[in-house]
Amino acid sequence: MLKLKLIVLFFISLLVMPLGYAMELAPLRWSHLPVGVNFAGVAYAYTEADVLIDPVVRLENVEMELQTLVGKYIRTFELFDKSARIDIKTAYQKGTWTGLLNGTPAIAHREGLNDAKLRLAINLYGAPPLEGKEFAFYRANADIETIVGVALVASLPTGEYMDDKLINLGENRFSFSPQFGVTHKRGKWTMELTGQVALYTENDDFYNGKTIDQEPLYFVHGHLIHTFKPGVWTGLSLGYDYGGESTIDGIDNDDRRQNIGWALRFTYPIDRYALSVAYIGTRTQEEFGLNTNTLTTSLAFHW
Repeated sequence: MLKLKLIVLFFISLLVMPLGYAMELAPLRWSHLPVGVNFAGVAYAYTEADVLIDPVVRLENVEMELQTLVGKYIRTFELFDKSARIDIKTAYQKGTWTGLLNGTPAIAHREGLNDAKLRLAINLYGAPPLEGKEFAFYRANADIETIVGVALVASLPTGEYMDDKLINLGENRFSFSPQFGVTHKRGKWTMELTGQVALYTENDDFYNGKTIDQEPLYFVHGHLIHTFKPGVWTGLSLGYDYGGESTIDGIDNDDRRQNIGWALRFTYPIDRYALSVAYIGTRTQEEFGLNTNTLTTSLAFHW
């Protein structure tokens, strides 16, 4: 029974972390945008991960490869005399997990949609709601600027989910993440700090009819961005998360998360488009979890 529980815990650690886990170290999420504008983009990410597990479990050399195709849409608008935006993001994923179980090679494949995410953000301080020439004039003269914003991210249970499998692309539950962010720009340099907490609902249709619940997971992300000229910039990001212990049918799994992450990103404009490339790495600070390396490229445009 102990061996069975440990094996289940291993798979749970994959389930409650988003598959192909890479912290969302996305800079400029509080940036000043003109109101009444639409943004859309597509991105491709390739993730490799080493899965660290309790040595008592007879699983060895566990690795993951995940390909992700992301679509995103942003609409900016004015809300309570403030600049605001709504983000909609969804992804299609294809992943493979390989390793040794009791010395025998084992493999699992998954392919389908991941859970969609909605984000509503409003800038409470700075970043006035402007459009057209007024926005262009303001940005040209905003050499020193501070922006403070809040947001709410909702993850929807739209992803591929099978209640008879322990590895799934979707989580079959809602999660809600309040965010608070501060951005300070001085000349060509921008510093950004975001704090958030992820709050999870129960998944009452977990493997074999069990119920899984998870404590809040806390995040803090920081970004340092240098702008070479309008539209051309590079950013260095650091992140840390902590918490997220889970229970199954009320039994504590003793599976606290603690991860550090970093990212390097470069963006270059092409006419009305923006091309971006990035590397994201994460490392677990606990006895089990994921160590990931992700390469991404994306293309965005506006109208």
